[in-house]
Amino acid sequence: MENQENLTQQVVSMPRIGDKAPEFKAVTTQGDINFPADYKGNWVILFSHPADFTPVCTSEFMTFASLEKQFNQANCKLVGLSVDGLYSHIAWLRTIKEKIEYKGMKDIEVNFPLIEDITMNVAKKYGMIMPGESSTKAVRAVFVIDPKGIIRTIIYYPLSLGRNFDELYRVVIALQTADEFNVATPADWRPGDEVIVPTAGSCGVAKERMENQDENTHCYDWFFCTKKIDKETVLNTIIKK
Repeated sequence: MENQENLTQQVVSMPRIGDKAPEFKAVTTQGDINFPADYKGNWVILFSHPADFTPVCTSEFMTFASLEKQFNQANCKLVGLSVDGLYSHIAWLRTIKEKIEYKGMKDIEVNFPLIEDITMNVAKKYGMIMPGESSTKAVRAVFVIDPKGIIRTIIYYPLSLGRNFDELYRVVIALQTADEFNVATPADWRPGDEVIVPTAGSCGVAKERMENQDENTHCYDWFFCTKKIDKETVLNTIIKK
């Protein structure tokens, strides 16, 4: 019983937000990669899917592939993973391109790397195997990693639930906005919405800030101030044409 509990703890161990992304070398559909070193200077979405030749995963890969250019313009690369082998990956992606049409998407070619992980080495390093869900398949994990190789966001979905790709893109843009402008983003934030000004370090500083607001800043109270950053400023700063 004790050995089983220890095994479960080992399988579901995972890095945390703020940690360095665990390093690994792997074979992918786009050649060998050394992660995250090969992606230094880029944002990365590392995501897992349960299995090739499954319908929910197929819908997700078609969506991600159709949005890849949009993510790349935001300096964000995509890297997929499942515990299937390389030849399974290649056959599945060929089938997607040649046979699958979904929501107006057809002839979709997946150009981002899909990692072979038959040993589950990478999946275990990232806590993608959840025994309560499946001991042989990775759940739908999403890790957003910044240009310095630091994990900034972690999102998990069960096997039955396809991801919201608008939200994944929003996360990437919001994180970059927070970094670029030294702000935070409120609930449901989209480019062009007001952002949150960081809370002042003391009441005195906060009071002074409230009394000396510029035209773009509004303080509702000492702990809650917002300011305007227009959509064009945000996107022109982040999006690479």
